Amino acid sequence: MKQPCVCIVASKRHGTLYTGVTSHLPKRAFEHREGLVKGFTAKYGCKILVWYELHDTMLDAIAREKQIKAGSRAKKITLIEAMNPDWKDLYDSLI
Repeated sequence: MKQPCVCIVASKRHGTLYTGVTSHLPKRAFEHREGLVKGFTAKYGCKILVWYELHDTMLDAIAREKQIKAGSRAKKITLIEAMNPDWKDLYDSLI
């Protein structure tokens, strides 16, 4: 499934959140899940895919990522809980 996408990964429910953009969500989610991505997500244990949004173009996805990153933590939690109220790992639904 290669498609531009914005995603949020978390360390746990209401834990540390990371917002990112990718063109291949299953691969990127696996990399986060397995701790293969060095940097912020590995340092803070962000391994659970809790939210994502598909886009038609990478430019649209990047614009949305910037909008989400500029928003408050509360807005990110609202996004997550609208799609995934139990904060389940959505990785299995991708494969």
